[in-house]
Amino acid sequence: MSKISVFDMTGKKVADTELSDAIFGIEPNKAIMHAMVVNYLANQRQGTQSTLTRTEVRGGGRKPWRQKGTGHARQGSIRAPQWTHGGVALGPKPRDYSYSLNKKEKRLGMKSALSTKVMDENLVVVDAIKVEEFKTKTIIDMLKALNVEGKALIVTAEADRKIVKSAGNIPGVKTATVNTLNVYDILNYDKFIVASDAVTKIEEVYA
Repeated sequence: MSKISVFDMTGKKVADTELSDAIFGIEPNKAIMHAMVVNYLANQRQGTQSTLTRTEVRGGGRKPWRQKGTGHARQGSIRAPQWTHGGVALGPKPRDYSYSLNKKEKRLGMKSALSTKVMDENLVVVDAIKVEEFKTKTIIDMLKALNVEGKALIVTAEADRKIVKSAGNIPGVKTATVNTLNVYDILNYDKFIVASDAVTKIEEVYA
């Protein structure tokens, strides 16, 4: 087990904690992490884009000119794809882009992402993340005290509305709970700030 420092919200070191090597210390599997990110992005797609085919465009029911003898190429409708204002050939239609990966891949992907944060020294453990009132300054002061710059993901064991609201309007900062964590967010944010009770819960979930 690897040891990591635990800080309070003022940036003061208060203890050391051990992280499970089975979760935070494996050799990251880049292929699985890539597959997880692609899967996440695909599942976010609405798939509502739609174009009109020649049968769906209004008009074009009459043949524009006779078949032979005009010197023009033969045409059957002014709504064919080669005409301006015509239908779209092979255009997109509403579809579901989502698909799922198996549990083994998901677990390996999460462990790989968490281990990557530890290897890159971008994981910060805080003994307790608490906000007494809806106040953005409290979260900003905590990030400054922890020397966090750039994008940060704050993870708590359970959803706390005060923390979510207080961090919600800070650019580049996102909050999450253990059960809403995903590989995309872990890799997308520079710093992974996690409460100590959330670390325990992560180890229980992915043990």
